[in-house]
Amino acid sequence: MTSPAMEVLDGGPQTTVQDLGRFGYLRYGIPPSGPMDRWAFVLANRLVGNPDGAAVLECTLIGPRFQARENTVIAVTGAEMPVTVNGREAPGWTAIEIKPGDTVKLGQARSGVRAYLAAAGGIDVPAVLGSHSTYVRGKLGGYEGRALKKGDLLTTLPPAATLDRLEGRRVKPEAIPDYGGEPDIRVILGPQADRFTAEGIEALLTGPYRMTSHSDRMGARLTGPLITHTRGHDIISDGIALGGIQVVGEGQPIVLLVDRQSAGGYTKIATVCSFDVDRLIQVKPGQRLRFSEIAVAEAHAVLREERERLAGVIDDRPAAGR
Repeated sequence: MTSPAMEVLDGGPQTTVQDLGRFGYLRYGIPPSGPMDRWAFVLANRLVGNPDGAAVLECTLIGPRFQARENTVIAVTGAEMPVTVNGREAPGWTAIEIKPGDTVKLGQARSGVRAYLAAAGGIDVPAVLGSHSTYVRGKLGGYEGRALKKGDLLTTLPPAATLDRLEGRRVKPEAIPDYGGEPDIRVILGPQADRFTAEGIEALLTGPYRMTSHSDRMGARLTGPLITHTRGHDIISDGIALGGIQVVGEGQPIVLLVDRQSAGGYTKIATVCSFDVDRLIQVKPGQRLRFSEIAVAEAHAVLREERERLAGVIDDRPAAGR
């Protein structure tokens, strides 16, 4: 039996195990779950030599505190949560070696909302319906279907490379997102844009909108200019894609995310492009954002560029020079 790699001393407000998601079960009302910020998630795994889909910890607003029980290499990406090892600050977006007895803590996010902690080999939890991702509402997957708490013991799979070859790898500074300011979130109008007035569409694209504290992994609730309908907000229920922007009767947008329901009967004015969902979910409560419209062809081009850029952002020269 594999021995635990780390013991959780404090789970933080919501730290869950996530892989790339659970697909093929929306028809049964089971969402894909998986990482809210795919960019940060994938880079955390690549820093420690894991496959892109290996299971990691997703940490919300304040990260966990844990004690290492064996040698491993970890990396923390995403929200700017200060990382300390035995009380000494360690760099984010960098592969760090930790030893048995070391205490690692992720503090309160200075910017952004969700951080990702990957360990070499990946977190080892049972697969449920083909995925290690946690769906908390359904008590499904991850670590006993719930967020981590004090006393939990986490094991990891064997790493793909020796630890000394992983330590020191980092993400190039130009590839690290800035989670501050007022981001521009790109959308494609539809599928029910015809159910909104011209003034309502203009309101969405003019903004700004503020993230509310009622946002979670199911949906981002925003408040801002009123979005008006032409003939009511109810439709015959249809499927909901990641990033779909529902507008209910009160005229405020809700962006549906990875733990979304499978279908809904509210009008959807637009859909957030997949490459900007990552940025949207890092907007803190009280922080503002704006929406802008782009064409489908342009969205496809941006997505290709993002995938190409992802391939070249890990700098492994520090490890190579050891």
